[in-house]
Amino acid sequence: MGYARKVGWVTAGLVIGAGACYCIYRLTRGRKQNKEKMAEGGSGDVDDVGDCPGARYNDWSDDDDDNSENKGVVWYPPWARIGTEAGTRARARARARATRARRAVQKRASPNSDDTILSPQELQKVLCLVEMSEKPYILEAALIALGNNAAYAFNRDIIRDLGGLPIVAKILNTRDPIVKEKALIVLNNLSVNAENQRRLKIYMNQVCDDTITSRLNSSVQLAGLRLLTNMTVTNEYQHMLANSISDFFRLFSAGNEETKFQVLKLLLNLAENPAMTRELLRAQVPSSLGSLFNKKENKEVILKLLVVFENINDNFKWEEMNLLRINSAKVHFFLFKRISGVC
Repeated sequence: MGYARKVGWVTAGLVIGAGACYCIYRLTRGRKQNKEKMAEGGSGDVDDVGDCPGARYNDWSDDDDDNSENKGVVWYPPWARIGTEAGTRARARARARATRARRAVQKRASPNSDDTILSPQELQKVLCLVEMSEKPYILEAALIALGNNAAYAFNRDIIRDLGGLPIVAKILNTRDPIVKEKALIVLNNLSVNAENQRRLKIYMNQVCDDTITSRLNSSVQLAGLRLLTNMTVTNEYQHMLANSISDFFRLFSAGNEETKFQVLKLLLNLAENPAMTRELLRAQVPSSLGSLFNKKENKEVILKLLVVFENINDNFKWEEMNLLRINSAKVHFFLFKRISGVC
């Protein structure tokens, strides 16, 4: 009996020891699995790090352009830094989530998208984004959406009635060239409407100054020239550009081919109005303009320039001009116009 009792105690001790070891194993294994799950995406129930409150990210990040200087900073959850391999996976998932979010906004604003045309309620939300947001990438996406919708005639009235004109015009004060260009494009599309032109005229001087002082041949300068061209299709607001005609000739002389074409469209609008003839004759024309006829310049540019001069010549009436009052600038312009006509 004594021997059997000893064997029983030994067996019980072995069972208890084995059970204790198993419990310790389960506890340590469970903690390790929990850490691995958190490193991959938080708790076991959270699959997408982008939906977790701890995972803040910037929609402006883009995996497609690793060398971009304008790439934003993606903020990662704390567990993304636990362990090298797990942290790398978590950071990659956060960046992918940020990229998908930004592309979703851009897809909404894409001109090739089937849902480009927004309802008045959606337009109101986009205008609220433009008015309230300070983030360039949100402003850019919202302005693209507005520009696409402003291309439709029925939306121009809706955007105006929603108070969109001053909201978009306020963006002209930004220093971000991409955002400013998108705002000018929106105003350009809206300016095809006569009532919108009447309300946008108060911004013409600002647009004119920004266009002239912008970097030569830049996207902002071209967008400003397009808006001014639309605003001068009729004769009603052309007089507001009278003091800037010399600057437009300077841009034409120094700009590239695309800038030249856009300036010529604007000057052609002015030259077709007899009331602007005197202002055109007062313009200071750069002497380098005459060299266009000596270079291998684009023939279409030269032809359009000659059309401008021809319209000025048709509107010019010697009997209505007092030659004694014509200053040297007028004489210079007139002689250059006559010479180019002979050419």
